[in-house]
Amino acid sequence: MSSSQSQRQASPEPYYVKANALAVRMNGLVGWLARHGISFAGSAELSVRGRKSGKMQRVPVNPHTYDGGQYLVSARGNSQWVRNMRVAGGGELRVGRKVQEFTVVELPDAEKLPVLRAYLEKWGWEVKQYFPGVTARSSDDELVAAGADHPVFRVTVRK
Repeated sequence: MSSSQSQRQASPEPYYVKANALAVRMNGLVGWLARHGISFAGSAELSVRGRKSGKMQRVPVNPHTYDGGQYLVSARGNSQWVRNMRVAGGGELRVGRKVQEFTVVELPDAEKLPVLRAYLEKWGWEVKQYFPGVTARSSDDELVAAGADHPVFRVTVRK
């Protein structure tokens, strides 16, 4: 286990890496592109109802397909969209005019391993700073430990 993982485990606060000013601007750009039909490396814009405001909140995400299922992985940890998703139970994914309404089920830590490994194989180049000391080639134990910090939702698209 890396020292950064052991430091996180000692903290009573859930793991969350807040976006800095540059990340906020980049997220705004990627979200704008997705709204206008341009997906950056498979990204989409997530809309989820705010748990306090009740208004739809938008953020770009990297929907991940694994073993025939679609998943949302929060690289930044227990972010605002994660907290909203837990209350709302679903939302919308958008790329241009294509909008998919969906519901979610959050995976327990014990079921995250294969999804996280595949997610890091595909998206590790983009999200590696949020998974300190962990890659797709890490041991099962290392990935399971990291999984506790990264919520994973199984997406079911409404027909």
